[in-house]
Amino acid sequence: MRLQEAKRDFYRQLAKRMGFKSRAAFKLIQINRKYKVIKPGDVVVDFGCAPGGWLQVAAEVVGKDGFVLGIDLKKVERIKGNVVTIVADVTDANISKIILERLPRMANVILSDLAPKVSGIWELDHIKQIDLTRKVVAILPQILNKGGSAILKVFEGEMINDFIKQVKEIFKEVRIIKPKASRSGSSEIYLLCINFQGSN
Repeated sequence: MRLQEAKRDFYRQLAKRMGFKSRAAFKLIQINRKYKVIKPGDVVVDFGCAPGGWLQVAAEVVGKDGFVLGIDLKKVERIKGNVVTIVADVTDANISKIILERLPRMANVILSDLAPKVSGIWELDHIKQIDLTRKVVAILPQILNKGGSAILKVFEGEMINDFIKQVKEIFKEVRIIKPKASRSGSSEIYLLCINFQGSN
């Protein structure tokens, strides 16, 4: 337990020193450094973007020719760069229309770091989290370019295999990854989804 706390404190302090809004920024930094998912000039949509750590990282990578749209139930303070944030709900029936109205063109990369309000009942939290991420997957054909990529957070549990199977039907390659900045005791993992094939 002490090792996990030390790791958490290390990334928290590093985030503070480097001006990131959350320690979670290092998860995306580590993923993108290794897999080069986000590139200069990309259009990126970030679901569950508050407090803005991933937005900061994505904005820096896409640069002035790219664009980042952040979506969350909470209002996010202004982020430097070509970034727009909106308060919206992924379960809204009009969410794809809301997103497309704000994008300069279809997205190249979808980020989803969504998590429900944790109840402490693990089975319930797992189901809620997978359901939220399924909502993102359902609108990918409307907002993501063919050949695009996604990074999706999921909680481990009994529904995960079926969910991975669903995602593999629409992406050419799906990898299960866990960046070093993730807490070792955490049940969150990330699906790196490459080369979107469109709706099945």
